[in-house]
Amino acid sequence: MPLLVLSPRYTSDSKALRAACGRAGWKSERLGGWRAPGRLRGHDVALYGEPTFVEVIAAQLGVRLLDVAPGWLPGLPERHRRRHIGMSTLGDVRHALPEPTFIKPADGRKAFEGKVYAAPEELPGQDVLPDETPVFTCEPVSWDVEFRCHVLEGTVVTMSPYLLHGELALTQDGNWKAPDADVQEARQYAEEVLAEVPVPPATVLDVGRIHDRGWAVVEANAAWGAGLYGCDPEQVLKVLARSCLDREPTPADRDWIIDQVNVDMAE
Repeated sequence: MPLLVLSPRYTSDSKALRAACGRAGWKSERLGGWRAPGRLRGHDVALYGEPTFVEVIAAQLGVRLLDVAPGWLPGLPERHRRRHIGMSTLGDVRHALPEPTFIKPADGRKAFEGKVYAAPEELPGQDVLPDETPVFTCEPVSWDVEFRCHVLEGTVVTMSPYLLHGELALTQDGNWKAPDADVQEARQYAEEVLAEVPVPPATVLDVGRIHDRGWAVVEANAAWGAGLYGCDPEQVLKVLARSCLDREPTPADRDWIIDQVNVDMAE
């Protein structure tokens, strides 16, 4: 029976996933700290929580994690980007930011807020993050609508809007909503991307429509750290299970296994 291991931090997503475990016949355990009990090693484990936490626990348990490499997004064909996306370091953009630029971390850890920065002094200082911190530098664009797609073996198994004209796509009654036409177009576009672009066997793909440009990929995220929004948590469990490998990887897995953290930092 699969076991979902959650971080100590209580969130609406982690609580929804824990409830889904009960419905799906999974076990679940919320850890009280950043040390995995030895009894969990060798279990059929899926992990969920903050990226650094998951990486540390995975290293302790011998679990391999799947995610896209940092160069995946800027390496997409232009028709799937529809804006300029480059890779740099915080040190470089601190010294040369000639115009407002959308900047976000490129390592998936969300160490600072991804947004448009107009001047170097608005960025985190060296006392917060070192110069070598990798970042994406993106042409600022306006998104009409954005969707989160949980993907398993190249198929969207559950999806949800999360932003509509820059605001959370959350109704007063607690539902995540977007116009039906946008939902249909988003699914069709996500399927087009998945048919053309290599992705991990389990991942999260965000797509959206850029104002006056058309549908494009927002980014890809590791399933084991991605928010649910209105996605079906029982379907998300299936994606989580495939994104955390406690067995020998298949040939389809090997290109997507992320570098393991140093186990010493977990002890």
